Amino acid sequence: MEIVRADQDTLDAVVDCWVHLAEEQRAYGSDVEGVSNRDAMRATLGAHMVDDGLLVAKSGDSVVGFASFSVQRGALELERTRGTLTNLYVVPSRRGDAIGTALLERVESDLRDRGVSVVLLEAMAQNAAARRFYERAGYEPFRVSYQRSLEVDGSEKNDTHSKEEG
Repeated sequence: MEIVRADQDTLDAVVDCWVHLAEEQRAYGSDVEGVSNRDAMRATLGAHMVDDGLLVAKSGDSVVGFASFSVQRGALELERTRGTLTNLYVVPSRRGDAIGTALLERVESDLRDRGVSVVLLEAMAQNAAARRFYERAGYEPFRVSYQRSLEVDGSEKNDTHSKEEG
């Protein structure tokens, strides 16, 4: 197994991996659809590739995992330069083979070489295996996101806001 920069020859396999990742994440509450976002993600991952922010794990001629990442840029001045790991995926049949660890270490090394001093990433709250993986690698919770569904299931919900009665 080797970790290499993605190129045009591996991009389609990476997009296929991303589709599988997106579909897997739906089991943990993600709303992101895989197949219907294939073209958009091909463009996004292609941009990561051009910026040297797309790595693939290869076993022979097969892509068995990938990671996409970038140096965080924005309008605000920051005390530290931050990098963002946007995706890390290993095909299910190769999980447990240290491929995820190798990809993560290479991402960290590449970002460190670019002057990054802290890496941010997100994991689905319900994905305990992913959270354990990142915690074993030394990552700590940084922010907490909350969500609330505004969909009504067809029945009237009790309104807790005060109303004037007429």
